[in-house]
Amino acid sequence: MAHRTVLVVLFDDVQSLDVTGPVEVFAGAEQHTPGTYRIRTASLDGAPVRTSSGLTVVPDVALAEAPVPDTLIVPGGQGSRNPDPRLVEWLRGHGPRARRLVSVCTGASLIARAGLLDGRRATTHWAYSGRLARDHPAVDVDPDPIFIRDGHVATSAGVTSGIDLALALVEEDLDRDAALTIARHLVVFLRRPGNQAQFSAQLAAQTARREPLRELQRWIAEHPGADLSVEALADRAGLSPRHFARAFRAETGTTPGRYVDRVRVEHARRLLEDTGDGVEEISRFSGYGTPEAMRRAFVKALGTSPAEYRRRFRPAPVH
Repeated sequence: MAHRTVLVVLFDDVQSLDVTGPVEVFAGAEQHTPGTYRIRTASLDGAPVRTSSGLTVVPDVALAEAPVPDTLIVPGGQGSRNPDPRLVEWLRGHGPRARRLVSVCTGASLIARAGLLDGRRATTHWAYSGRLARDHPAVDVDPDPIFIRDGHVATSAGVTSGIDLALALVEEDLDRDAALTIARHLVVFLRRPGNQAQFSAQLAAQTARREPLRELQRWIAEHPGADLSVEALADRAGLSPRHFARAFRAETGTTPGRYVDRVRVEHARRLLEDTGDGVEEISRFSGYGTPEAMRRAFVKALGTSPAEYRRRFRPAPVH
């Protein structure tokens, strides 16, 4: 099997973890199965770049001299906001030549500037998804998943999601066992599907300004199996149901029902990953009442059933 060249684009003020995260995954795959990958880094003129955290990275080559890659990785960072026009032009000409074009975090804005996301579904860091959608209306921006594959183009969310995407690509090239081995070596769990939300229910919603609503958010997370209807929550907050629903949405950016749904899915996911409890027991603990209600919620939120989620994402027991 011939080496697959993985080329990582470098530029000043790049986010260092966007670079090193995927590189460590592919390097681990090369150690696991020698002859699989050849990793190269390149900057516009072949000069060292300074990352946004102050690290200096020395590239292997200049972009003009870089080999045609199998996988082209475009990281993000502060330097992606006002890129050198030459970098955008290079991406426009060379991005389509790669078998796989991958962006990490705000690297999506770079490949969007090059016109390589037009007509495609894509994601980026949740804090910049609105800007990506406004600046590039031809791109179908989905701010929720940690990564999205659309044809030969793959985009990922915030920094660590680049590791999840790289693991998925290694699993595609080699097999699941190889990806699991690398994930364990990096002390990360190969458990996050691409359609998993970028952040927890508590982070997905804004924290309410008023203490009673902040306390209620904490209480919901700690009691997912309780009666969390709007009426019950409003009573706990000392407000009328109508006033409560309006205030909760105004301060958190989401409805009480949607917030509760996220909390319950997240709680059930953790139990499926970390315990041996049965699905019926977990559905009760998580506030669903029945396994069928939990199954419907999982299919809607994650695109998979609880049983399949556990099979795929619960760590294997260590013997």
